[in-house]
Amino acid sequence: MIVDTLILFFSGVGVLFILIASIGIVRMPDFYLRLSVTVKASTLGVGFVLLSTVLYFGDLAVATKALAIVFFLFLTSPISAQLLGRISYFSGIPLWKKSVLDDLKGQYDKESKVLSSEEQDPNTHTENL
Repeated sequence: MIVDTLILFFSGVGVLFILIASIGIVRMPDFYLRLSVTVKASTLGVGFVLLSTVLYFGDLAVATKALAIVFFLFLTSPISAQLLGRISYFSGIPLWKKSVLDDLKGQYDKESKVLSSEEQDPNTHTENL
Protein backbone atom coordinates (compact mmCIF):
# COMPACT_ATOMS: atom_id res chain seq x y z
CA MET A 1 0.00 0.00 0.00
CA ILE A 2 2.82 2.44 0.83
CA VAL A 3 4.66 1.46 -2.34
CA ASP A 4 1.53 2.16 -4.41
CA THR A 5 1.25 5.60 -2.83
CA LEU A 6 4.90 6.35 -3.56
CA ILE A 7 4.47 5.18 -7.16
CA LEU A 8 1.44 7.44 -7.53
CA PHE A 9 3.27 10.37 -5.95
CA PHE A 10 6.49 10.05 -8.00
CA SER A 11 4.70 9.48 -11.29
CA GLY A 12 2.33 12.38 -10.57
CA VAL A 13 5.19 14.75 -9.75
CA GLY A 14 7.05 13.57 -12.87
CA VAL A 15 4.06 14.15 -15.11
CA LEU A 16 3.56 17.59 -13.52
CA PHE A 17 7.16 18.57 -14.31
CA ILE A 18 6.80 17.31 -17.89
CA LEU A 19 3.61 19.36 -18.22
CA ILE A 20 5.46 22.44 -16.95
CA ALA A 21 8.17 21.81 -19.56
CA SER A 22 5.53 21.55 -22.28
CA ILE A 23 3.87 24.77 -21.21
CA GLY A 24 7.28 26.45 -21.02
CA ILE A 25 7.98 25.67 -24.66
CA VAL A 26 4.84 27.52 -25.67
CA ARG A 27 4.91 30.38 -23.17
CA MET A 28 8.54 31.50 -23.06
CA PRO A 29 9.42 34.39 -25.40
CA ASP A 30 12.85 33.37 -26.72
CA PHE A 31 15.02 30.35 -27.39
CA TYR A 32 17.20 30.71 -24.30
CA LEU A 33 14.30 30.81 -21.86
CA ARG A 34 12.60 27.90 -23.62
CA LEU A 35 15.79 25.90 -23.41
CA SER A 36 16.26 26.64 -19.72
CA VAL A 37 12.71 25.78 -18.67
CA THR A 38 12.46 22.73 -20.86
CA VAL A 39 15.73 21.13 -19.81
CA LYS A 40 15.24 21.67 -16.09
CA ALA A 41 11.61 20.61 -15.90
CA SER A 42 11.79 17.70 -18.31
CA THR A 43 14.91 16.28 -16.68
CA LEU A 44 13.23 16.28 -13.29
CA GLY A 45 10.01 14.93 -14.78
CA VAL A 46 11.65 11.99 -16.51
CA GLY A 47 13.72 11.32 -13.39
CA PHE A 48 10.60 11.06 -11.22
CA VAL A 49 8.78 8.88 -13.75
CA LEU A 50 11.74 6.50 -13.91
CA LEU A 51 11.90 6.44 -10.12
CA SER A 52 8.26 5.39 -10.04
CA THR A 53 9.11 2.71 -12.62
CA VAL A 54 11.78 1.34 -10.29
CA LEU A 55 9.25 1.13 -7.45
CA TYR A 56 6.57 -0.41 -9.68
CA PHE A 57 8.65 -3.28 -11.03
CA GLY A 58 10.78 -3.85 -7.93
CA ASP A 59 13.30 -5.85 -9.95
CA LEU A 60 17.04 -5.31 -9.60
CA ALA A 61 17.63 -5.40 -13.38
CA VAL A 62 14.93 -2.77 -14.03
CA ALA A 63 16.14 -0.65 -11.12
CA THR A 64 19.74 -0.73 -12.34
CA LYS A 65 18.79 0.29 -15.87
CA ALA A 66 16.37 3.01 -14.77
CA LEU A 67 18.80 4.50 -12.27
CA ALA A 68 21.57 4.43 -14.89
CA ILE A 69 19.28 6.33 -17.25
CA VAL A 70 18.50 8.89 -14.53
CA PHE A 71 22.19 9.29 -13.73
CA PHE A 72 23.21 9.87 -17.35
CA LEU A 73 20.21 12.12 -17.95
CA PHE A 74 21.13 14.31 -14.97
CA LEU A 75 24.74 14.31 -16.12
CA THR A 76 24.25 15.10 -19.81
CA SER A 77 21.17 17.34 -19.95
CA PRO A 78 22.69 20.43 -18.31
CA ILE A 79 25.88 20.09 -20.33
CA SER A 80 24.06 19.75 -23.63
CA ALA A 81 21.75 22.67 -22.76
CA GLN A 82 24.74 24.85 -21.93
CA LEU A 83 26.41 23.96 -25.23
CA LEU A 84 23.21 24.58 -27.20
CA GLY A 85 22.80 27.98 -25.54
CA ARG A 86 26.42 28.89 -26.16
CA ILE A 87 26.31 27.89 -29.82
CA SER A 88 23.04 29.75 -30.28
CA TYR A 89 24.45 32.89 -28.71
CA PHE A 90 27.58 32.80 -30.83
CA SER A 91 25.49 32.09 -33.96
CA GLY A 92 23.60 35.32 -33.38
CA ILE A 93 20.21 34.13 -32.17
CA PRO A 94 18.88 37.26 -30.47
CA LEU A 95 17.96 37.53 -26.82
CA TRP A 96 14.45 38.54 -25.81
CA LYS A 97 14.05 42.30 -26.15
CA LYS A 98 13.23 42.64 -22.42
CA SER A 99 16.29 40.67 -21.29
CA VAL A 100 18.04 42.53 -18.50
CA LEU A 101 21.42 40.84 -18.40
CA ASP A 102 23.80 39.73 -21.14
CA ASP A 103 26.95 38.39 -19.48
CA LEU A 104 28.78 37.72 -22.74
CA LYS A 105 28.13 41.06 -24.42
CA GLY A 106 31.39 42.50 -25.68
CA GLN A 107 33.44 39.43 -24.74
CA TYR A 108 33.18 37.44 -27.96
CA ASP A 109 35.09 38.41 -31.08
CA LYS A 110 33.22 37.03 -34.10
CA GLU A 111 36.17 37.43 -36.45
CA SER A 112 38.72 35.51 -34.41
CA LYS A 113 36.07 33.39 -32.63
CA VAL A 114 37.74 34.08 -29.28
CA LEU A 115 35.83 34.43 -26.03
CA SER A 116 37.66 36.47 -23.41
CA SER A 117 36.93 36.91 -19.73
CA GLU A 118 36.94 40.70 -19.99
CA GLU A 119 35.03 43.05 -22.24
CA GLN A 120 36.96 43.81 -25.40
CA ASP A 121 37.22 47.03 -27.34
CA PRO A 122 35.83 46.25 -30.81
CA ASN A 123 38.61 48.34 -32.44
CA THR A 124 41.49 46.32 -31.00
CA HIS A 125 42.37 42.67 -31.54
CA THR A 126 44.57 40.73 -29.18
CA GLU A 127 46.41 37.54 -29.94
CA ASN A 128 46.03 34.56 -27.63
CA LEU A 129 49.09 32.50 -26.79
